[in-house]
Amino acid sequence: MSLVKIPLLLGLLYLFVCSLDVLSSAFQLAGGKVAGDIFKDNAILSNPVAGLVVGILVTVLVQSSSTSTSIIVSMVSSGLLGVRSAIPIIMGSNIGTSVTNTIVALMQAGDRDEFKRAFAGATVHDCFNWLSVLVLLPLEVATGYLHHVTGLVVTTLKIQSGKDAPALLTVITEPLTKVIIQLDKTVITGIATGDEGFRNKSLIKVLCQEKIPQESGKASNGSQVLKNSIGAYSHKRNHLFVNLHLPDLAVGLILLAGSLITLCTCLVLLVKILNSILKGQVAKAIKKVINTDFPYPFSWVTGYLAMIVGAGMTFIVQSSSVFTSAITPLIGIGVISIERAYPLTLGSNIGTTTTAILAALASPGDKLTNAFQIALCHFFFNISGILLWYPLPFTRLPIRMAKTLGKRTAKYRWFAVLYLIVCFLLLPSLIFAISMAGWKVLVGVGAPFIGLLLFVGAVNLLQVHSPQWLPNRLHTWDFLPTWMHSLKPMDKVIANATLCCTDHHTCSKKNEDTDSVLGQERSPVDKEKVGYDNPFISYGEEFPLSLQSLRLYSTQFQNATRL
Repeated sequence: MSLVKIPLLLGLLYLFVCSLDVLSSAFQLAGGKVAGDIFKDNAILSNPVAGLVVGILVTVLVQSSSTSTSIIVSMVSSGLLGVRSAIPIIMGSNIGTSVTNTIVALMQAGDRDEFKRAFAGATVHDCFNWLSVLVLLPLEVATGYLHHVTGLVVTTLKIQSGKDAPALLTVITEPLTKVIIQLDKTVITGIATGDEGFRNKSLIKVLCQEKIPQESGKASNGSQVLKNSIGAYSHKRNHLFVNLHLPDLAVGLILLAGSLITLCTCLVLLVKILNSILKGQVAKAIKKVINTDFPYPFSWVTGYLAMIVGAGMTFIVQSSSVFTSAITPLIGIGVISIERAYPLTLGSNIGTTTTAILAALASPGDKLTNAFQIALCHFFFNISGILLWYPLPFTRLPIRMAKTLGKRTAKYRWFAVLYLIVCFLLLPSLIFAISMAGWKVLVGVGAPFIGLLLFVGAVNLLQVHSPQWLPNRLHTWDFLPTWMHSLKPMDKVIANATLCCTDHHTCSKKNEDTDSVLGQERSPVDKEKVGYDNPFISYGEEFPLSLQSLRLYSTQFQNATRL
């Protein structure tokens, strides 16, 4: 059985990677032209905040940072967009590409513990990118840091056109993905650069024959020319949707449904096979090898070695989304710890920029400088983020933030979907709409909001570490309405909306007041009655406690809620 499981595991992994490729194609069919239209308005892109949001939205729409960055490079090379204006879009592209492995983490929602680890491992990428942007975007706007550094590197190096990025993973996946769908990605770039000839053109490649250039002097008479012309066509493009004449949106939705079903199936089977293989001493040995640091005083080397591994693997597969999505199930089943996944993810960020640099080096001579500078901006942005959020242990905030998100999603599983919608769609769209009104409106709305977030964050830190520095009223957030500091009200609404859980939820409501004694344990039977094992009702809920009972039990208000 073990001999059968290994090739089955490799086959499922192959289908998993191919489904990610088809998923990207589906998103490009559904939203590619919209992405091109978003890029078309150069006046909007000159606003750095709007440019950042455009980078996020376009990369989410096409599910490929390489596609969005290639559009940016084309616009910069053609003179439609300045290098400095393109830098915020590159930052947004870095954020948008992290949505794929977050979607993959949702597939492990069946088991709470696996879901907690998988979602934390996936969102550590999101947290790193968001924190890096919050620091580096204002720095770039104020000083032009990335623009000046990359400009200096470009002028110092005598760069020449080189070879294109090696197609290593593509060679393996294309035999299957090309049979399913083939796209003409120049359509999106053409729309973005203002070429109206691409407006009504489909992204789907149709069945055609490409003409092979003929050698001069071969045609001596009319019949000979006709004969050579007929025989000079080859390379038919055959795929599943080749001549069905369906609109791009319809094909995109079909591929989206099919790729998601394949993705979910492969992921579920992968996790089951991995769990069956990694048992007992084998699992312990693998976990020990992967998650153990080098002996002191060289323990710090382990993380940087993991970065090199992540960069190398991403360079091989040419996609940070594929690599981070592939390790997400391993994080979920506990083979890779989030502390080890963090440097692997950072290395993956670097690896995906090296392929962009190689692709830029393959640009024509007149476009080489700008293309190379934009690729370097992507590279230095990730390097700067690593310097900010990795070298010192106390600066590794993305790990703590991701663990908090993992715990939250394990308690309220619907929170994962809410997180995806808010962080990658609603919030960027809202910021984009406000930025359309101009700088004054953006600053007027954004400054108080950012100030409130900083205040809440500072109070939360003080509540945990130094509550004596806070007024008594701010020791907890209990003075606020419940919906402002807890997800319980929304959880109750969702539980009520779920018909199969109505009886359990009602029973839970009736029994809440019977456990007012702090620390009282429920029997397994009681837990079952109130819906502890119900996936639609959050587990580990703290029961309502009066302020007086809390004062009697603990002067530190240990169970008080925090934002």
